[in-house]
Amino acid sequence: MNRRDFLRNSAAAGIVSAIPAIPVNAAPKEQKTYQPKTFRFRSDGTFKILQFTDTHYIAGDARSERARKNVIEMLDAEKPDLVIHTGDSIFGKPAEESLREVFAPISERKIPFALAMGNHDGQFGKNRHEVFEIVKSIPYNINQGIEGIYGDTNDLILLSGSDGKPKWAFYLFDSGDSIDDPDMKGYDYIHFDQIDWYRRQSTALREQNGGTPLPSLAFFHIPLQEFTYALRYDTHRDMKGNMGEDPSPSNVNSGLFVAMKEQKDVQAIICGHDHDNDYSMQWRGMFFIYGRFSGCDTVYNHLKPNGARIIELKEGEAGFHSWVRHFGGEITLDLRYPDSFKYKK
Repeated sequence: MNRRDFLRNSAAAGIVSAIPAIPVNAAPKEQKTYQPKTFRFRSDGTFKILQFTDTHYIAGDARSERARKNVIEMLDAEKPDLVIHTGDSIFGKPAEESLREVFAPISERKIPFALAMGNHDGQFGKNRHEVFEIVKSIPYNINQGIEGIYGDTNDLILLSGSDGKPKWAFYLFDSGDSIDDPDMKGYDYIHFDQIDWYRRQSTALREQNGGTPLPSLAFFHIPLQEFTYALRYDTHRDMKGNMGEDPSPSNVNSGLFVAMKEQKDVQAIICGHDHDNDYSMQWRGMFFIYGRFSGCDTVYNHLKPNGARIIELKEGEAGFHSWVRHFGGEITLDLRYPDSFKYKK
C-alpha cells in the first residue's frame, strides 16, 4: 500500500548556554530573550545525535511493540548524547499514554531529547499545543518553543567546543499538519515568521562567530519541495540510499531552502514523513537526508527492518559522519558528509 492509499484508508477509518541570549520576536517592542539549550562535545571530541522518525506509536496496540523494541535497541546500541525525533511519534488514542510510552525509554536512560512534531501528532484527542505540553513534561525533554511564531516545536540547540564557543547549531522547525485554504490544500509548510526567526538566529550566531556562518543542521518532519526538484534535476545531484516513494512535500514553497542558502550555514536538512525512504542526496550544495523509519505496523512501511539514523560530529573537523542502524544491528549508509559524495556544489 502506498502513501496515498494508506492515508485514504486511514481517513475512512477515522483515524548550559555559552552565548548571550538571542532575541526571538520580530517587533522590537515585543522582544524577549531565548536561551538555547547548549551541549558540549564528549571528552573524546565527538557528539552523537540519534534521530527517530515516524514511530507512529499507539499505546495498547500490539502492532506498536516493534516500534518500542526498536527505540530501546537503538538507544542501547548507540548511546547518543541527544535524541531528536522528527515527528509522527504517535498514531492513535490515548494520545498522552502513547506519548509517554514511546518517549519513556529515552527518559529512563536520562538522555536529553527533543521533538519536531509531524503532521499526525495532534490528531488523536489532543491538539498540537496539548501534545507539546505533554512532551515538555516528560523528564529529559529539552523542547522550549518560540513564542510569537507559527507552530510549537521550533527550537535552537547549540553544541559548544572545549573553548566554550558554539561550533554547531541545530534548528528544529514545526512543519505543521495541513492547510485549510482550498487553493493550497495539502500538507503544511514552514511559515514566513519561522523563517524570519531562523534568519535572525543565524545572523546573530554568525556575528558572534566573527562573521563566519556557524555550521548548522535543520530537523523537521515534512520535506521541502526542493526534495522533489532534486529528483527532477539530476545534473546537480548525488544520491545514496533507499528511495521507495516520491517525496511528499507541501504544495507551498515558502522559501526556507533559499533562506538557508543565503545564510550559508545549514549543511543538511534532515526529515521524516516518507516511510520508505532513507536516502541522502546532495543537491545545489545542500544535503537532503531522510531518517530511517522507526515505527511499526500501525502504518505502511516497506523499508524493513525499522531502525534509526545517527549523526556524529567531531570537534575541529568540518562536515559530519552519519549512518543508519537497522533493528537487529546491521549498519548501512555509513557515509562522510561531504567526502562520500561526488558533487561539492
